[in-house]
Amino acid sequence: MADSAEPAVTAPPATSPSSPAGAGELAAEHVEVDDLDSSYGEGDSHASTSLHSSVTNYEWKHGRRYHSYSAGAYNFPNDEREQDRLDMIHHVFYRALEDRLFLAPIKPDGLRVLDIGTGTGLWAIHLGDEHPGAAEIVGNDLSPIQPDWCPPNVKFIVDDVELDWAEPELYDYIHLRYLAGSIKDWPRLIRQVFENLKPGGWIEFQESDNTMYSQDGTLGPDHAMVKMMDGLMEACEKIGRTMNPAPKFKGWAEDAGFTNVQEQRFKIPIGAWPRDSRLKEIGILMSVNMVEGVEAFTAALFCDVLGWSKDEVSVLNAGVRSSAKRGDAHAIFDFLVVTGQKPL
Repeated sequence: MADSAEPAVTAPPATSPSSPAGAGELAAEHVEVDDLDSSYGEGDSHASTSLHSSVTNYEWKHGRRYHSYSAGAYNFPNDEREQDRLDMIHHVFYRALEDRLFLAPIKPDGLRVLDIGTGTGLWAIHLGDEHPGAAEIVGNDLSPIQPDWCPPNVKFIVDDVELDWAEPELYDYIHLRYLAGSIKDWPRLIRQVFENLKPGGWIEFQESDNTMYSQDGTLGPDHAMVKMMDGLMEACEKIGRTMNPAPKFKGWAEDAGFTNVQEQRFKIPIGAWPRDSRLKEIGILMSVNMVEGVEAFTAALFCDVLGWSKDEVSVLNAGVRSSAKRGDAHAIFDFLVVTGQKPL
């Protein structure tokens, strides 16, 4: 949620060329990534301020860079190291879905698409490259870390989707991926997605079930990666932003009024142990993800929320890196894709 002590920026929703095509002004506060040297007038609920100060004056802690807009809503870094990791995870998910960006039964040509929590924007850019006939693909995020280069039908805005939406146009398809630990009220967000879809439009969630397991008993409860995930779950519950929303997506979507709701599961292994070449590729990248990303996972949540000392976190991180490199535990995440349609 936006911090009322720090004024946010508001772009004129009726005239902004990169306003997302959703019925409702997304968060009532958004700004085009291209306009980071500009400032706008007074917004709907917040005083105006320079975009540079409210969006790009990042917060630094634990040796990493974090977003400043709606500070505290997302407890993971946004620096270049993290951006490289996020781009790698995009490839992991793409390969997990057998080289597909989405599973909803849509044809993107002519559609208006919203990518919530776009991160580095790679999913939106990939979709724009594959489907140049899509009318508009809008990616929003709390951080303006998306590249300037992108297909002509792709646009990015800095936005907080947990605020009220008030854009004048509806979307045909809304995509949400890799948002675990970042949303306070999932049912409310899903209701807003429902309200901002055209009749017949589709929602799609892509998220891992963050309960790690093995099928051969090689992953025990004392394993470092299990301890890390347990700590992340505990910390995110304490701040009210669940680290494991995926198993509830189907029920939440049905409660919001979506029909034709389907859940599909895919395996994401960690390590080079799978025999299948595609799963082995995914597993190798996920090992790199653990080795390179564990510091980003644990820094803020373990120190600031759970109260661990830096030494305790360092010992855990070293254990995670060591176990990921050894690959002796055949760890797996289930990757869930839930799709649903707004009734006609």
